Amino acid sequence: MSVMTAIENGTALFVDETRSHFELTGQDRAKFLHNFCTNDILRLSAGHGCEAFICNVKGRILGFVTVFVGETSLWLETVAGAAPGLMAHLDRYLIREDVQFADRSAEVAEILLCGPLAAGLLNLVFGDTTALGEGPVYRFRNVSHEGNALRLARIDWLGDPSWLIIAPQAAVAGLVQKLESAGAVRGTPEEMESLRIEAGFPQYGRDITEEHLAQEVGRTPRSISFTKGCYLGQEPIARLDALGHTNKELRRLQSDAPTPVIAGAVIRDADGTQDIGVVTSAAPDPRGNGSVALGYLKTRWTTSGSRVMILTDTGPIEAGVR
Repeated sequence: MSVMTAIENGTALFVDETRSHFELTGQDRAKFLHNFCTNDILRLSAGHGCEAFICNVKGRILGFVTVFVGETSLWLETVAGAAPGLMAHLDRYLIREDVQFADRSAEVAEILLCGPLAAGLLNLVFGDTTALGEGPVYRFRNVSHEGNALRLARIDWLGDPSWLIIAPQAAVAGLVQKLESAGAVRGTPEEMESLRIEAGFPQYGRDITEEHLAQEVGRTPRSISFTKGCYLGQEPIARLDALGHTNKELRRLQSDAPTPVIAGAVIRDADGTQDIGVVTSAAPDPRGNGSVALGYLKTRWTTSGSRVMILTDTGPIEAGVR
C-alpha cells in the first residue's frame, strides 16, 4: 500500500527525531508561561494543550510552540534546535518565581499518524483513544506501554485529525515496528513535508520568523487570546487587532501546473502585474497534482478561492488560495 493510499484509506506513519522539547516545572510554571506567550495557559487543565507564540516586547515572534499541560509540568514542543534559545529568552525574565527549565530534546522523538483508520489502530495498540478524538485539538493523555512513558495527543499538523506520539528515543524503533505490524504504512520526511504544507501547519524558521507579528501567521483563533490580560508583546498585538486587519497573512496555495514551486518565489496578482507576496514553503502535492505551498499574501488576496500567479524559472504559473 502506498503512503497516499494509507492516508486516504488506512493509516500513514512518520517519524521525526529532530523536534525540540523542553519542560517547565515549579509551582509558578503556568502563571509564568501565561505571562510570556499569546495564549491563555491558565484556562487549561491537565490533559489539554494549545498552540502559542512566544514574542518579544515588540510583538515579533521568537517561537511557535505547542504547550501540553500536565499534572506537575508544562511540556513545550517546537522546531529542531529551538529549545536553548527559547529557554534563555524566558530565563531572562525569571526573578523570584518557582520555575525550572529542562531541555528534553535529546530524550524523545515523535511518531505522527494520520488517515481514517489511525484512531482504530491506536485503540488496538494502546487501548481506547475515543475520548481524544471527540475532544479539542491538542487534548492528550499519558500512556505507559511496555515500560515506556508515552504522550499521545490529537493534533492537526498533517490534516485533522492526526495523532502525535512523543516517546523515549530508545522506544521508537519498537513502536514503529508494532504500528507497522498493525497496518500503518511508513512515509518519508519528504511526504510528511508535503502533508504539513497541504494542511497549512507553519514551520518556525521557514514560514514564521522574528520579522512577523502573531496575527500575520493566520492561526489567530487557535494561538492568540485577546482576553487573557497582559503579556510580553501584548500591546502591539492588541493594537493590530484594534485596526481590524493585517497587511499580509500566511495562506495555503495550490497549483496544478507540472512546474515545481520553490520557497522564495515571488507571488503576483492574477494579471501578473503586481507583486503581492512570497512563498515560504513548497513541495510536490501529496497526491501528485502539481505543488502545494505556503506564502504570505497582501490582505486583498487572502480570501479563499482567489487566483494568483507564482513566478518560476520557466515562467509564471497559476495557483489558487485556500
